[in-house]
Amino acid sequence: MKRPTKTAIVTGATSGMGSEMIKHVISRGEGYDEIWILGRREERLAAWQEAYPDIRFRTFVLDLASAGERDKFGALLREEKPQISLFVHAAGFGIMGMIDEISVEDQEEMTEVDVTACVSLTSYVLPFMKEGGQMIYFASAAAFLPQPGFAVYAACKAFVLSYVRALRAENRNRKLKITAVCPGAVKTEFLDRATGNRALPAYKQLVLARPSSVVRKAWKDNRRNREISVYGLPMKLFFLATKILPHRCFLTFLGRRRND
Repeated sequence: MKRPTKTAIVTGATSGMGSEMIKHVISRGEGYDEIWILGRREERLAAWQEAYPDIRFRTFVLDLASAGERDKFGALLREEKPQISLFVHAAGFGIMGMIDEISVEDQEEMTEVDVTACVSLTSYVLPFMKEGGQMIYFASAAAFLPQPGFAVYAACKAFVLSYVRALRAENRNRKLKITAVCPGAVKTEFLDRATGNRALPAYKQLVLARPSSVVRKAWKDNRRNREISVYGLPMKLFFLATKILPHRCFLTFLGRRRND
């Protein structure tokens, strides 16, 4: 069988930004020989082939919180040596709440999925990226500032942003287009798990974005080889403010407990 010459890989393909990115890529007619899609829910992965019978998908059901499952995917890459033109890392989750309100297991799972999986998958994918290829990482505007009440997630995304910036510098000679996407709150299933029974903070509701809009801007920014993609004027102003003002100015007001 002829080896595919243009492969795309998308994590978090069963919902949210990963799902939206797949639809965007297909609508653009980028002409990938194969789209590899990674996620935990087998039925949702299978639905992509049913919805787009003319697209050649390869589905990988795996839990990115598992080091063993990540390693198996890495071994498959080393065996098949695909020529990867696009890598989108959209897998991730967050849970709102004070540190002492969230179980240790949930905090560790956030760190494993949002940080460790990002590092390991990048290390596995990077040797097979074609020169000039695209790498898009979904971080968050939470990366700009420590967030009491969302501490672990914000710290994880700050790691991702720093990691992507270094990755760009290390691969400058390969002409890879590498972008960290840092939106505010986006209307996806992510919010269902993040908030639980809590109401989304009012300031987040005010800037709630559509996933399709965030993805379109992310794609344009990556094609222009921009380091960071920030959707919407409010988030751009927030990004600027966090660069100018000391973080303690924000932390005075953020994350207060109800009885404070």
